[in-house]
Amino acid sequence: MTEDRDIDVSHEMTAFIAELRRLADALESGSQFTIHMDGEDVTIPEGANFSIAHEREDGEVELEFQVTWSVEETGEDEEEMEEDETAS
Repeated sequence: MTEDRDIDVSHEMTAFIAELRRLADALESGSQFTIHMDGEDVTIPEGANFSIAHEREDGEVELEFQVTWSVEETGEDEEEMEEDETAS
């Protein structure tokens, strides 16, 4: 099973813009989008959900562009189980 993670990586504005542009270009063209986060490649699968969230709490304001999906939908757990069985 895939272990839980909560990673937040800050970027300077130019790098942030470049990642947003790369994501938008991939989505628009129907291409696969993969980003490297803290030693792991994360790929957005088909069927992912896209939303924008706005939060305001305790003097802080947050705007998030979110992409979410279920691990079960990607088949990652099955692939990991097969790899584990093969390695045994």
